[in-house]
Amino acid sequence: MEVADIVTQIYQRESSDRLTLIHFKSRDGEFSEIPAFIPEVIRVGLSKMGINSLYSHQAEAIKLAQSGKNVVIATATASGKTLCYNVPVLSKLAIKAESRSLYLFPTKALSSDQSTGLKQLMEEVGLKKQMHTYDGDTPPNIRQVLRKSGSIILTNPDMLHTAILPHHTKWTQLFENLDYIIIDELHQYRGVFGSHLANVIRRLKRIANFYGSHPQFIMSSATINNPADLASKIIEEDVEVVDKDGSPHGDNYLFIYNPPVVDAQMGFRKSVTFEAVRFALDCLKDEIQTIVFARSRVSVEQILSLLKDGVKRLNISQDKIRGYRGGYLPLERREIEKGLRDGSVLGVVSTNALELGIDIGQLEAAVIAGYPGSIASLRQQIGRAGRKQQSSLGILVLSNNPLDQYIFSHPKFLIESSPESGLINPDNLYVMISHIKCAAFELPFVDGERFGTAEITPILDHLRENGIINHSNGRWFWMTDKYPADEISLRNASEGNVTIHDVSSGRTIGEIDMFSAPMLVHDQAIYIHEGVTYHVDKLDFNERKAFIRRVKVDYFTDANLQVSVSVLRENSESEFDVFKVGSGEVSVTALTSVFKKVKMSTHENLGWGEIHLPEMPMDTTSWWLNLDANLEMKYTQSELGLGLQGIGNLLIGILPINLMCDPKDLALHVMVKSPHFRLPTIFVYETNAGGVGLSENIFDMGKQVLFMARDIVKSCKCKDGCPACVGPPSIGAPSSKAITIKILNDLIGD
Repeated sequence: MEVADIVTQIYQRESSDRLTLIHFKSRDGEFSEIPAFIPEVIRVGLSKMGINSLYSHQAEAIKLAQSGKNVVIATATASGKTLCYNVPVLSKLAIKAESRSLYLFPTKALSSDQSTGLKQLMEEVGLKKQMHTYDGDTPPNIRQVLRKSGSIILTNPDMLHTAILPHHTKWTQLFENLDYIIIDELHQYRGVFGSHLANVIRRLKRIANFYGSHPQFIMSSATINNPADLASKIIEEDVEVVDKDGSPHGDNYLFIYNPPVVDAQMGFRKSVTFEAVRFALDCLKDEIQTIVFARSRVSVEQILSLLKDGVKRLNISQDKIRGYRGGYLPLERREIEKGLRDGSVLGVVSTNALELGIDIGQLEAAVIAGYPGSIASLRQQIGRAGRKQQSSLGILVLSNNPLDQYIFSHPKFLIESSPESGLINPDNLYVMISHIKCAAFELPFVDGERFGTAEITPILDHLRENGIINHSNGRWFWMTDKYPADEISLRNASEGNVTIHDVSSGRTIGEIDMFSAPMLVHDQAIYIHEGVTYHVDKLDFNERKAFIRRVKVDYFTDANLQVSVSVLRENSESEFDVFKVGSGEVSVTALTSVFKKVKMSTHENLGWGEIHLPEMPMDTTSWWLNLDANLEMKYTQSELGLGLQGIGNLLIGILPINLMCDPKDLALHVMVKSPHFRLPTIFVYETNAGGVGLSENIFDMGKQVLFMARDIVKSCKCKDGCPACVGPPSIGAPSSKAITIKILNDLIGD
């Protein structure tokens, strides 16, 4: 059966009030000749691979790179972005034998996959140069060869941070001849990760300049709202954007499906897991090669188990259905990728690990179990099916949370140009100080030197006073025995994570930031890792270690977090008729004092326990909204509490769609009477120390966020509140939904 037949079948079967169909019609490609300045040997190699012309955006990007510009290519999945940087790199290598290039990919799997395609191109071109991935799996003998004569190094930011930059004296050939730095999947570098990468690039450029090279950047990104802004903030240089996609594509169909309500009073909908499995089986029964994306590792295993049961009833071999996520061994993942390419694997269930540009063949259908958190991610996941010019089907099965429900009511967000921006803050003090330590270890600073664009003399003085750096003869020298890069994770803002040790196996299985540790790895907590449950025997704050052991239990723990927020500094303020919004710096103090044991299957409460840990302070940034005194007087304290909490729940649910952040990057705190403002206040604060700019962007949205919040709550079918809008209603309490709508109407008008 063809994809179009499946589309017709689903469209006729499902209720029209729960299903929206979007049809992206096929498009011919726009082609350009291969530029004459590309060396003949490269042109011949491309011809051998059947490439005798380029898409228009490829030709434009290559011409800009040839002219010495920094370039960011922001076009659709499967539009041939890889050629945009491989051709300039190999062209330079063809005319300058000592040329060096460094490729950065966000994951080891992607760098390994990309090396295969690059190797094939180099063989066709006839360039016999050393090219290899450099990561934790690279054998020692290959590492030595790459340091001395590696023309192209494929690695990831973490490896660059810990293994290359601190040992730059072993990489003199690379840094003396570094012509190109390639940053792939740029949209992945947002928030804390992107802020860290910007500082790693500062260190990289500083070392390259020391050796006399001034590398050029070529970057690729999914379609986001601000590719030029994000790219220029990461490299701190001007960039040229190529975003007019010249690649062809076939007919693409996208269903947006909202599961039926099964509890009208509470607003609960049918399980997104079961509905995703149902749609996947629709495709698999007709031999349509399908990928299912799940939000978590646990969900992957649940869906995989259900799919295997389902295909067994369809007389399809269970071996043709595979899972793919972090925790699988590299060889196992390569085997699954190969099976998808050669067709021996009919269906795969994956986390967003397969969202990136790993070559997995020509899938025809993609089922997404729950909105993945950003339109960029959604487009990447849908784009894994229908690569090149074949027809494809995407099915987005929505969950019950406010963001998913907003998407169903406003499908235009999925069609129009992406509203999302990748936000970073390279000058986040917590992040930057960590990398200044690393930079001082790598090369002494000189008086007056800046770190990228940042003025750092006060920071160097602070480090000197703490005995970390010594100042002598106009230079700042690292002076401790510590190796700073080892202590810094690129995934968190603060230093000093808690490492998690499995006493059953003697292995360290993960780490967690200090602020989150009391909630997730307190004594007696149940910690879940890759679907396996562990009991936390002890959290040692002084040693920053949590000791766990494997157990079989049917419950999880949920710590009760008491938060207080105090305003340190007001940076911005806007006044409206009956409310004000502002943003600034806050101190968040969190105390975990008790935890619940919750049964996994029914979510019933099985008991509780005490937690004896100190308060955890964190300085970060926040957005806030204050009601004015006249509006406050219209409501009782109880009504204010219910209404403000309802508005806050809506904001936390909807803001990630505009901010392109993970929902966990934001947290809510409501005060019926803020001590600082002496008014009812909603705080939405960043959960990363120091913040990365999310609060300022919320402030810039003005009233827009309140209109979006009201859209969700008014379109929700529940009676008194539910998880898809203001949160579930409290027994015996007034309708939080009605009060929330009333306050929103007072704020922004009927």
